Amino acid sequence: MRTTLPIALLLTLLEAAAQREPRIGYIYPAGGRQGTTFVATLGGTALESASNVFFSGAGVTAQLLKLERQPTPQEQDALVKELSQLRAQRERGEGLTRAEAQRAAEIRTTLDRFGRQLSNQALSQFATVRVSIATNAAPGKREVRLGTSFGLSNPLAFCVDDLPEISKPDWKNVPKSKDSMDPELTTGTNETRITLPAMLNGQLQPGGVDRYRFAARRGQQLTIIVSARELLPYLADAVPGWLQATLALYDAQGTELAYDDKYLFRPDPVLMFKIPRDGDYVLAIKDALFRGREDFVYRLALGELPFVTGIFPLGGQAGGQSTVAVSGWNLAQQQATFDLRKHVAGSAAFHVRGNGRLSNRIPFAVDNLPELFEQEPNNSRTNAQAVTLPVTINGRIGQPGDVDCFQFTGQAGARLVVEVLARRLDSPLDAYLKLADAAGQQLAFNDDHEDKASGLNTHHADAYLALTLPSNGVYCIYLGDTQHNGGAAHSYRLRISAPRPDFELRVTPSGINARGGTSVPLTVYALRKDGFAGEIALALQNAPNGFALAGARIPAGQDKVNITLAVPPQAMVMPLTLHLEGRATIAGRAVARLAVPADDLTQAFAYRHLVPAQEQKVSVWGRHPAREQARVLSATPLKIPLGGTAQLEVSWPTDPQMGKIAYELFDAPEGLALRNVAAGQGHLTITLEADAAKLKPGLAGNLIIRAFAEHSPETRGSETPANKRRVPLGALPAVPFELVPSLGK
Repeated sequence: MRTTLPIALLLTLLEAAAQREPRIGYIYPAGGRQGTTFVATLGGTALESASNVFFSGAGVTAQLLKLERQPTPQEQDALVKELSQLRAQRERGEGLTRAEAQRAAEIRTTLDRFGRQLSNQALSQFATVRVSIATNAAPGKREVRLGTSFGLSNPLAFCVDDLPEISKPDWKNVPKSKDSMDPELTTGTNETRITLPAMLNGQLQPGGVDRYRFAARRGQQLTIIVSARELLPYLADAVPGWLQATLALYDAQGTELAYDDKYLFRPDPVLMFKIPRDGDYVLAIKDALFRGREDFVYRLALGELPFVTGIFPLGGQAGGQSTVAVSGWNLAQQQATFDLRKHVAGSAAFHVRGNGRLSNRIPFAVDNLPELFEQEPNNSRTNAQAVTLPVTINGRIGQPGDVDCFQFTGQAGARLVVEVLARRLDSPLDAYLKLADAAGQQLAFNDDHEDKASGLNTHHADAYLALTLPSNGVYCIYLGDTQHNGGAAHSYRLRISAPRPDFELRVTPSGINARGGTSVPLTVYALRKDGFAGEIALALQNAPNGFALAGARIPAGQDKVNITLAVPPQAMVMPLTLHLEGRATIAGRAVARLAVPADDLTQAFAYRHLVPAQEQKVSVWGRHPAREQARVLSATPLKIPLGGTAQLEVSWPTDPQMGKIAYELFDAPEGLALRNVAAGQGHLTITLEADAAKLKPGLAGNLIIRAFAEHSPETRGSETPANKRRVPLGALPAVPFELVPSLGK
């Protein structure tokens, strides 16, 4: 027999859940060495019920040690006042009881540990955890999440490495730190003696500079690699939206020997420096604007470490082997063979070894088209390199102002795609493309083409052309650098072929927290390629019973759809990983693609990115007050006439004791409105209206309708607007719809 909680208690729990969605802003240190155990801090909000720590991949575990909270300024004032009263009592000779003395000690400890104002009040709660990394844990980037009574937190980057780790003290434990932008703070003796090689962990304070002193020998080739924006690329209220680290290297006398504030087009700097003489050296790291706060976390690798600065070619043909020329520091080889016999088309990770360690990873493109190499001279129409389509060309813009020209024969009416892969493969090339006919007449030009699948890029520097050839004849493609730069690192892959329609999928959010028996909205994005515009059917792969999608279809020609995920009625002890798949028919061939979990994030107040995550996690807690899930009773897709209304029938088994329930559309097209909801016994009739001035016939998708219980804290169901609260109850199942012309037109 199922126990039913009182409605008031259920509403309280639902309201608490809505307000206590856990979020972590940083983990410090943000990584560790294989085979070690250490203590780390996660800072964020709504962490008071945290009970578990989850890492992606194998070999990393953690135990929760304690939860703490920064007192508010008002609470700190009250503690100071209470401590003053106890001190005055003792000074008057009245003495303190054992309980009062213990209380005074507790207050002093709290004020010493949290006696400063946080730079970011959104990071006022802390979870201290003991992290253990297995000796055989694979090196690389993981994701960490906290589990609480109300679900999982967002994911953060956590790195596994093989270098000795050195961590500065956790900033939250620094008593009464001065929160100031005063540059004089940079002249202090915040210096740590280290031995190379090392992985250094720190948190930059306002106005602060972290210094590391080490001994080095003449001829050593030091590589200094910072990870800061790579760890936390989205600091929503910081300008720019990340820690902008700078590096400076000094000799023992304080003379600056090297400086950098970026590496190529990435904001995290990398220094490569050959030591001129034996002696002590000092490395300094700071924020470019002398900013600092708890989430200004960095990891800094320092030593004779292998680092690849460039490879050529940037990719190879699937099913074969590619010989790759490698440039960089402290490498054991300048040439490597990349075995692609087990790879399919897509992207792989290339790395080599040096000094017994793995280098940084470089993206390596894998494709199925025939490949060839660019041949100089080919910088004009008169000496253009002749190619036969389809083809992928591996080349370089070898010097400033260089232009590479390729000539081919085309047929009238043929569809053509010309695409550069360079910046997406870590090349500094800012490519442009121009297509001209035999007479030199320009037919098409492109500089930057946005690729939403490319993660954190704020400059989409790769070019793309898609067109229909107007006539039979010879055509020329010109490829150059928009900034007129060039050099050995300015490599590219140039694809020239007929369109190859395809798609990728992203599903947000990457973390789903739902009360048992409810439905939650998800958004699935179709990243369409080479003109593919067909419908995509969505489905869960091997999901446990009780998980189901509604509205699982991306309509033809559309780039995204909102769907709902129904979760089982019972809570789950542990979160699980979901896999969503998209299926389509392309040129008579069935194509299936796994959706990559992602989060829709804003960077520096301007750039929106679908940032990939390693796992799609779902956590189910508690149970919804309704005894059964809602169901759509109307035929779908629901036909909504432009300039008119349509009625949607839904079974909605809510409890009358919950009081007034409000309904609203989630992320609906502009001009589509919810006009009325008539509630019956376990039944809703919802009236929807389409504005003919803002919408066009043929638009299709899903409607997501969310429900809220409205009540006041004192009297549930109160109609007093000033005291009214809205408690989320979940979403109705996604309702497929289609806009149709009105009957009168």
